[in-house]
Amino acid sequence: MATYKKRGYKPSKEKVVDNTVEETFDESQSEVAKAFEGLDQAANKSEEWIEKNSKPLFYGLIGVAALILLYLGYTKFISEPTELEASNELAYPRSFFDQAETAAGVEADSLYTLGLEGGDGKYGFLDIAKTYGSTKAGNLANYYAGISYLKMKKYTEAIEYLEQFNSDDELLGPTALGAIGDAFADINQPEEALEFYEKAGNKKDNEFTAPMFLFKAGQTAMQLKKYSKAESLFTTIKEKYATTQVGRNIDKYINSAKYAQ
Repeated sequence: MATYKKRGYKPSKEKVVDNTVEETFDESQSEVAKAFEGLDQAANKSEEWIEKNSKPLFYGLIGVAALILLYLGYTKFISEPTELEASNELAYPRSFFDQAETAAGVEADSLYTLGLEGGDGKYGFLDIAKTYGSTKAGNLANYYAGISYLKMKKYTEAIEYLEQFNSDDELLGPTALGAIGDAFADINQPEEALEFYEKAGNKKDNEFTAPMFLFKAGQTAMQLKKYSKAESLFTTIKEKYATTQVGRNIDKYINSAKYAQ
């Protein structure tokens, strides 16, 4: 006959009654046994599921391994060599672009054109952007092509290529957006110019591009008679970039926008 443990009472492991040994029963031992039994059942079910799905699991692992190998192979034998090749190609038109930056007039336009179109069997920015568009050098070629067209006053082409350029670089990212704003301003589309000047001014929080393009945005807003917006843009310069060249003289522009309203 089994006896059960009562609350507050700890029975001995066994006791003698009428010369017979009566074993006591510990409920906690039963709970542990049930827990182990549950684990055994779960393990059995897991084994059954694995056995049942062994082939799909095997093929799935093979598929994952194949994808990893394909990615590594693509990076090693295709992506990296293509990046290097594109970077090497970019050096040729870059040399003309750099020369054009210090030239003027017809000479500058000729150098920009050589940079865009290439020569002597070498690619220019346009070919590099088209052929290596998925590479970093191909992306950068869009920037140089856009700036080249902007300097040559070919504003539609400048916008086309600069809009294809994408960068988080501290200077190039904002400069490309600001250059699009310049192109729109030069073809008398101030609304679009304001949009891109604002994007350029807010792209990176630095003391060079940010105040410069926020100031251009403010001036364009004044041109559009959006005086409240202009005041807000000029005030941002005062609050965040007061020590910059633009910021030191910003109060008079804030006052101009304020009293124009």
